[in-house]
Amino acid sequence: MPAILLTPPAGEPLSLAEAKQFLRVEHEDNDELVAALISAACNAVELATRRVLVTQTWRIVLDRWPASGRVVSPVNPLRTLEAARVFAADGTPTILDLEGFTLNTASVPGVLAFERANVSEAERAFAGIEIDVTAGYGDAEDVPAPLVQAIRLLLARAYEHRDEVRPDALPDAVASLLAPFRVLSI
Repeated sequence: MPAILLTPPAGEPLSLAEAKQFLRVEHEDNDELVAALISAACNAVELATRRVLVTQTWRIVLDRWPASGRVVSPVNPLRTLEAARVFAADGTPTILDLEGFTLNTASVPGVLAFERANVSEAERAFAGIEIDVTAGYGDAEDVPAPLVQAIRLLLARAYEHRDEVRPDALPDAVASLLAPFRVLSI
């Protein structure tokens, strides 16, 4: 089930000023580089944990409703359900009443449950259902400290060794910080 980013995060969990302070960089010569490395480190943390950090809006696309009455969210931590729609064969959307859904935001991965009687089937063969959700911890200051520290460590490693090609493996210290936050596949 694909997920499409609709609204990106308002910022990164680590500001340029905070990153430069951590790196002990006092000049502006490398600001563009440091900003790019912050973004890359955040992406690496999100990829390794299968969580998004700062609140963002995503669209989950399904061909049909699962028989189980449950949609396991591919983006976590799941926060709110924004919209749900099904499409007719001609592409006309029908907006579904959100009251017919129950959102489990306590579990990770998050789960969207529904009663089969409350949803109509999509007539379109592919991508007949769209579910818009928000996910993330909130603002930058709401991101758990271990995840921010992992970003700092990845940033420092990339900044200090920017002339080297690094393997994909995460350093042990970063892997240890991320381990409790990893979302496992079901």
